[in-house]
Amino acid sequence: MQGTVDGFSYGLVTPVAAYLMACLGGALGLRCTTRSVRTGGSFKPGWLALGATSIGSGIWTMHFIAMMGFTVAESPISYDRPTTFASLGVAVVMTGIGIFIVGYRGATRMALVTGGTITGLGIASMHYLGMAGMRLQGRLEYDTLTVALSVVIAVVAATTALWAAVSVHGFMASLGASLVMGIAVSGMHYTGMAAVSVHLHGDVPPGMAGDSPATLIAPMLIGPAVFLVMAGVVVMFDPLLVMGDPDRQQPDARRGAAGRRARPVLPGQRQAPSYGEPANWSAPSRSGRRAAHRSRHR
Repeated sequence: MQGTVDGFSYGLVTPVAAYLMACLGGALGLRCTTRSVRTGGSFKPGWLALGATSIGSGIWTMHFIAMMGFTVAESPISYDRPTTFASLGVAVVMTGIGIFIVGYRGATRMALVTGGTITGLGIASMHYLGMAGMRLQGRLEYDTLTVALSVVIAVVAATTALWAAVSVHGFMASLGASLVMGIAVSGMHYTGMAAVSVHLHGDVPPGMAGDSPATLIAPMLIGPAVFLVMAGVVVMFDPLLVMGDPDRQQPDARRGAAGRRARPVLPGQRQAPSYGEPANWSAPSRSGRRAAHRSRHR
């Protein structure tokens, strides 16, 4: 018996909220990764780890906010907590591997392909491991081609996000990249959900309506949501984001000062008087200096 599946039981509320969480996690992760590229020494791993946790938490939170709207009319749904939180760990760890590869190797083709593939497979693994934690009176079945398409979308989205993290440095450009990343991650999620069908084991006994998915999932989202807010506070109060990059301004000033100090004087060109010299002073020509030298030795 096939179950009646509804992925939008709350209308547009859950897709929009899920998209915003994906954008938030992506924006924080991109800013942290960009910050790590400009930072050396002991702070670089910290920024990369914060970026990986932000992206992983944002994607995981997006997934389960979207799952609040997933219902099967003939069967109540519950979630296995260990499996659900294991999917969060997979998202953070595999995203972290990809970010550390790009963060230390740069935007080379091999680093982007390797890091993007690992991160994309981590996103897809998080999605389907989270689905494996679902408990209902039946089993989930998947369309193979649609699943493969969702994995491809995840890998492409992850590779694009990693490229933007090390190549896009402006705040508005990073914001635009995070919006595109939110679309890609949400598209991967709903493509994966389009592959799902539910085969029920039999009729559900009366009185087994159970709790709503929102009631079951909401408590599990508190921790990652609080983390994303705290990460946002750290990023927003970072001096590099608020005041700009002083390292890029200082070399320009040094080059300007050096240029003023090292300006050569061409032969026959009048040299500007130095401090303490009269305004009508002019440097003697080379022939004048030779005549003065001969007169002193006579």
